[in-house]
Amino acid sequence: MPVADQGWKIAIVGAGVGGLTLGLALREQGIEADIYEAAEELREVGAAVALSANATRFYERIGLGPRFEGLAFEIQSLIYRDARSGQMIGRHSGRPSYRAQFGAPYWGVHRADLQAILSKALGMQRIHLGKRVVGLHERGGEVTLGFKDGSTAAANFVVGGDGARSTVRQWMLGYDDALYSGCSAFRGIVPPDLLDQLPDPAAIQFWMGPGGHLLHYPIGNGDQNFFLVERHPSPWPAREWTMRAHEGEQLARFEKWHPALVQMIKAVPISPRWGLFHRPPLSRWSKGRVTLIGDAAHALVPHHGQGANQSIEDVVVLARCLAESGPADFAQAQERYEGLRRGRTRKVQYASISTADLLHLPDGPAADKRNARFATYEGIHHHLGWIHEFDPATQVPTERQGGTWL
Repeated sequence: MPVADQGWKIAIVGAGVGGLTLGLALREQGIEADIYEAAEELREVGAAVALSANATRFYERIGLGPRFEGLAFEIQSLIYRDARSGQMIGRHSGRPSYRAQFGAPYWGVHRADLQAILSKALGMQRIHLGKRVVGLHERGGEVTLGFKDGSTAAANFVVGGDGARSTVRQWMLGYDDALYSGCSAFRGIVPPDLLDQLPDPAAIQFWMGPGGHLLHYPIGNGDQNFFLVERHPSPWPAREWTMRAHEGEQLARFEKWHPALVQMIKAVPISPRWGLFHRPPLSRWSKGRVTLIGDAAHALVPHHGQGANQSIEDVVVLARCLAESGPADFAQAQERYEGLRRGRTRKVQYASISTADLLHLPDGPAADKRNARFATYEGIHHHLGWIHEFDPATQVPTERQGGTWL
């Protein structure tokens, strides 16, 4: 069993989903941590997030389930459709239900609501705002964090949870290793009263077509969060990950798709065009007393909706590894954490990037074969079940034998 505190002085960089959840996971293990967030106020970038059972089981286990009521929409079905005809290709509803099959719910929730739930549960006394990290310096068993405002903080262990454009990762590597996937996206949130042509509004749905797809799902108030992906442009022409778009661009490829999709896309003003970037897998996620979680460690494209979910898996494992060691054994804790997480996250990264190829197939035998596979429960479950049924809490062994953690 973990021993409370043990002398850990942990600093978490970033108060996003991963950083806040790590604070809660560490507290569950008897360890308090300080979180340093660059923004002056807590505000999530992005619209909404789909939380699958591999993540929500942790929130329910620590008693946060009731706080999601009214803010999260519990999704029961996953549907694949032809984006032009609207024909249903396959439906996965779990056996007998998603919750019953995977042991936890599938929630659609606005990121701002999720962040509010987590920060309220953690308490603001440990969350320090307006602290943009500009430097890290390790010396004598301590890491000093330097912030843009000129202040500093010290810790004996630092966790980089600062997202896909992580300052901590760049400090660790010495360069920016982001890779453009060849796809970009538009996003939006649409009230249900503007979507009278939409079938199955309570489901998460992928509408697939040549060169693009649309993903949407309901969030707590019944609004539909959508993500419209196309293979364009290539190469990415901007230094930033988003660029300004002009009204009409979002329909250029999709104007002849199903009327329900056109209605959804046109219901809100155009968003910026989001480049979909990922990062190559690392052989090590740590440098000295600094380690990475979530997108900072393994940023992936969103075609499996697993960015936030993999962050949550990471922190459950890392918190237990740290609790079962002490500050003097931080390297052992890092080794255990990385060894337990690298293979899993690498597999999810590869599955996510390759899913775009599957969703965007042109008409022909390959698309027919995909549709036949997705037409069966077994085909969809084979595609997704291994992700959703995973429980990170069971992956951390607690006994050592022959010098190796089992």
